[in-house]
Amino acid sequence: MEFSAEVLAWRNRGAFHVLAGREIFVLDTREPGRQAEPGPDRAREGVLVLHGFPTSSFDWHRALPILCARAAAPRRVVLFDFPGYGLSEKPAEYSYSLLEQAETAILVARAAGLDRVHLVAHDMGTSVACELVARRELGLLPFELASLVLSNGSVHLELAHLTPSQRLLRSPLGELFARLARPETFRAQLRRVFASPPPTSELDAMWAQLRHRGGHARLPRVISYLDERVRFARRWIGALERLDVPALVLWGREDPVAVAAIAEALAAEIPGARLRWLDGVGHYPMLEAPDRFGVAVAEFLAAHEGSPLAEGSA
Repeated sequence: MEFSAEVLAWRNRGAFHVLAGREIFVLDTREPGRQAEPGPDRAREGVLVLHGFPTSSFDWHRALPILCARAAAPRRVVLFDFPGYGLSEKPAEYSYSLLEQAETAILVARAAGLDRVHLVAHDMGTSVACELVARRELGLLPFELASLVLSNGSVHLELAHLTPSQRLLRSPLGELFARLARPETFRAQLRRVFASPPPTSELDAMWAQLRHRGGHARLPRVISYLDERVRFARRWIGALERLDVPALVLWGREDPVAVAAIAEALAAEIPGARLRWLDGVGHYPMLEAPDRFGVAVAEFLAAHEGSPLAEGSA
């Protein structure tokens, strides 16, 4: 399946970086030629977006203009596709561990020159964010974590309601199911997690990126991250319980997978976290309600980011 004009435009806005030997798609909204100034009052600050399974950074294309909008100067947002996802490389010989995905996030932030990062994470990306929080506790994060937004991710896997396709991919039939996957099946499964029917064009864009570079064949390995949510549960939840930066739990209340109980548990565990519901919204709030979602994130960021001058000047 060929890419739609929207996906091609998204690809053309970004660039491919070779990080740790893997080709990673990165979209950085900083204006060309805009450089950060040195000094403690000019720290290079930005938002780092962590997408979910089985899709990509393109999930954010509707909400991105709202996230960037700011009166004084556009907010800098850096998005990327994890290995195995979207436009990035999808190697056969790769662990697809969330620990390695966290390494990729760190490498992207470093390549972008970010010193102060606001993490915004969805779905699988929420677990990557938890690993970054755990590394921060150990002094292993090479940037300042300024704030955290978690959205519709099953960090508490014991509370999640997995879809039939997720269960099949984790079963002995996973390899066969992945090889036989068809766009019709994909659309039917994805529609189940939306509160209102998404445009077919949106689902086709997801499918085209999933198939790109043979990504569908990697799904049984990629989805093994769910096992890590059990294995590292105490590491991640413990780190959240001791988190001392502003946090927002922003949730589509009608999500049938990452159900409301997960949001409530996270908000209770993170000290001072704010829980904000998006009523009538399912698993993909940035696609289902981009205006409400974008405004909620932007308002939260505005309260916790430095001066726009901190991002540099032309």
